[in-house]
Amino acid sequence: MRIKLLLLFLFISSISFSQKIRVLDANTGEPLVNVAIYNKDKSNYAITNISGQASISNFTDTEVMIFNMVGYEETYRRKREVLNNDNKVLMEPGKNQLDQVTLSVARFKLQKNEIPQKIVGITSGDIQLASPQTSADLLESTGQVFVQKSQLGGGSPMIRGFSTNRLLLTVDGVRMNSAIFRSGNLQNVISIDPMMVENTEVILGPGSVVYGSDAIGGVMNFFTLKPKFSFNEKTSLSGNIYTRYATANNENTVHADLNLGRDNWAFRTGVTYSDFGDLRMGEHGPDDYLRPDYAVRENGEDIMVDNPDPLVQRPTGYEQINLLQKVKFMPSKDWDLNLGLIYSNTSDFPRYDRLARKRDGVLRAAEWYYGPQTWFMGNFKVNHRSDSNIYDRVQFTAAYQFFAESRNDRDFGEPIRFNTEENVDAYSANLDFEKAFSESKLFYGFEYVLNNINSEGSFRNIETNETGVTASRYPDDSKWQSIATYASYQWKLREDLSLQSGVRYNHILVDASFDNQFYDFPFDRADISTGALTGSLGLNWRQNDVMGWRLGLSAGFRAPNIDDVGKIFDSEPGSVVVPNPDLKSEYAYNAELGTDINLSNKVRLDLTGYYTYLDNAMVRRDYSLDGVTEIDYQGELSTVQAIQNAAHAYVYGIEAGLEVDFSVALRLRSQFSYTEGKENEGGDYVPLRHAAPMFGNTHLIWHKRRLKFDLFAEYNGQFDFEDLAPGEQDKPYLYALDENGNPYSPSWYTLNLTGQYELNSNWLATVSVENITDQRYRTYSSGIAAAGRNLIIALSYSF
Repeated sequence: MRIKLLLLFLFISSISFSQKIRVLDANTGEPLVNVAIYNKDKSNYAITNISGQASISNFTDTEVMIFNMVGYEETYRRKREVLNNDNKVLMEPGKNQLDQVTLSVARFKLQKNEIPQKIVGITSGDIQLASPQTSADLLESTGQVFVQKSQLGGGSPMIRGFSTNRLLLTVDGVRMNSAIFRSGNLQNVISIDPMMVENTEVILGPGSVVYGSDAIGGVMNFFTLKPKFSFNEKTSLSGNIYTRYATANNENTVHADLNLGRDNWAFRTGVTYSDFGDLRMGEHGPDDYLRPDYAVRENGEDIMVDNPDPLVQRPTGYEQINLLQKVKFMPSKDWDLNLGLIYSNTSDFPRYDRLARKRDGVLRAAEWYYGPQTWFMGNFKVNHRSDSNIYDRVQFTAAYQFFAESRNDRDFGEPIRFNTEENVDAYSANLDFEKAFSESKLFYGFEYVLNNINSEGSFRNIETNETGVTASRYPDDSKWQSIATYASYQWKLREDLSLQSGVRYNHILVDASFDNQFYDFPFDRADISTGALTGSLGLNWRQNDVMGWRLGLSAGFRAPNIDDVGKIFDSEPGSVVVPNPDLKSEYAYNAELGTDINLSNKVRLDLTGYYTYLDNAMVRRDYSLDGVTEIDYQGELSTVQAIQNAAHAYVYGIEAGLEVDFSVALRLRSQFSYTEGKENEGGDYVPLRHAAPMFGNTHLIWHKRRLKFDLFAEYNGQFDFEDLAPGEQDKPYLYALDENGNPYSPSWYTLNLTGQYELNSNWLATVSVENITDQRYRTYSSGIAAAGRNLIIALSYSF
């Protein structure tokens, strides 16, 4: 009898245990505490504990359970469905969840409704739905970041009229900008694998108080996959496998990541490989974008051959591999240690716009390609929580990065191939503190950055294999250093009113020696020591349940880097940029006012207006070397130019966003940006080069249970010839030609449809048809036409 009772007890206990479930964040896998679980009439009720666990034994097998938590989408599951899914329920962050907490304004979490800056958030769910080929495409999908492309292996973001080295990239809180980030278009964002990104936050506007130099127009923060603990005594193993194919460039991408977790140890490993073929443009649009011919070398001779399909942009394809390794150790609740290793490497990739240029009907270049773009980052973070008088939390971050890039070009019909190679070793250390008071928080910290630059120039005769040395792009063995301290104070004046202020002092040191072997410069070194003081002040006022206001005043700066001070390169046909050791920092002063309106949680509108003034701007202008205005550069007589503090500029614009919930399943979401920028040139104001035309997107999203559809349009306004910056007017090969033969950037739109179906708890299928009407277009200032009609098929498996 006792044995029977014992067996019955064990049977009942096993059933009870088997009906304990865990509720997790769908993006991070972290357990969710205090999730309310109930049935339709609320006769049965449960709530999750600190481990995200709850018992559902009181619910019947067939009734629908409702999972509810602030900041997350309400989730519906049948009990039987949950038990068949390893007793797990994944909840998606709500549409405003990222708006509630942000890491970007300080290096610690802050409530979004208490800060004055505008933040754009991208979740892992957004990434899955967008299926971007690169992180540049991911940024573009927001409708609030404009992206320029000179080739398929590229993507240069523009934010509020600023681009390249006036924007800051960070990965896991570490600045990615190096001392050779240039004012021309940058491709470094493609080194960040979107499949390895957990979420992204973009600050629109200056962020120099926390992030220092370069954060004039905005800051793009990428947070990569994090290791996850098991939260019990057992070892947990989980992972994802993802594959994607796209027809427009015959893309093949495979990705896998694996997580091994214990209660205080966790490991995350990831790998992604992509193979991109030549990109096909659309059928309907300007003929100026067509590729009628291209260069090949046959029998030791460069010849132009007809392109059998002028819609295919030859050559544009390349390959890329990305690797990630993360380790997290939490010896106690007050300490955690993190190690992150990230590696990215591309094959050679063609500079398409340079390969399409012609002179007297003949292609100018037979070869023009970037060598492998390599990036490695290792970062070590230590976090400590304390009740001391100095801090509640402290975070120490030490990082090392290695950048390698090269340029290779050979004129059509010429045997000499020129090559420049650059390597950068970047070291950084940050010490950041947070201290909370009753109604306020203080953030403060220190930063040190050191960049060592190595640069070499060479040539090879492809017919005789003769090699030799030429001028390097940058002064070899040069150094760039930044030493900074900052403080930011957040004060909750009232329940509905918050103030945030900050100040930063930065000191910049540049040390570069110039080699006069090839050019007779009237100087032999650049030795710059300069300081910069910046600050910010902002208010966030929640006027009532319907309306909130944001007001921000801030200053940003950019100190001269090695690219500004010491570069030698051909900026455009017939011009060469030479070093200028006399540069000073440029400053940006920004004011913005924003409001968000929430009508019955059904209609949400946000509107932001801003104005930025750039003083002492570093710009490229004609220059002379001891009175010499033309020099021979790689066999061509070229006008001498240099980066100079020769201008000021202003930018203003509006950003608008609209969300309408027609029902639980149907939502409209739209973004729109308008920017107007002018730069002073010789006393006259001319269009600012990186001020994009008006652009935006509109999405109609239907989501019910396992099925989601996203019907959306992307659109771009027109720039007539007189709207183009003078430097752009001189590049007709980038643009369509108007009736007068002048270059201009036509308006365009695309219609797109994405469908996503959750086959079961493990399998997710995504199918997209982009540019359904097969439009032929180029985004402003781009050297390559965008993809034509494009079918994308993606399949992911999670376990």
